[in-house]
Amino acid sequence: MTLTKTHCLAILAFASLSLSAHADCVYPKAPASIPDGKTASEAEMVAAMTAFKTYDAEVKAFGACLDEETKTKAVGTAQLMQVKTMQSKKLNAAVEELQSKAKEFNEQVRVFKARG
Repeated sequence: MTLTKTHCLAILAFASLSLSAHADCVYPKAPASIPDGKTASEAEMVAAMTAFKTYDAEVKAFGACLDEETKTKAVGTAQLMQVKTMQSKKLNAAVEELQSKAKEFNEQVRVFKARG
């Protein structure tokens, strides 16, 4: 049996999918909701603050995990650059989402504090 170019591409595509499916680093999830500062209780705001502290720690752990993953996956110089680029994009996306959600939460904290 001879492998055609199509077979080789299919095998490569499958291999890359299986590698990404077994990624060790779990993308951090933002808190499900942000309390409305106009109506939220102090307990709700404190719970949200705790959730955001946990989320921040998860983003930092994600970055550390990506660093470790980069060390274990990259074999050659070219591959190292590719892995670093991909890991950097993943971390940047997580940090940008964290900053965006934190900004929204901080706005609600200001609204909450202005009430009392």
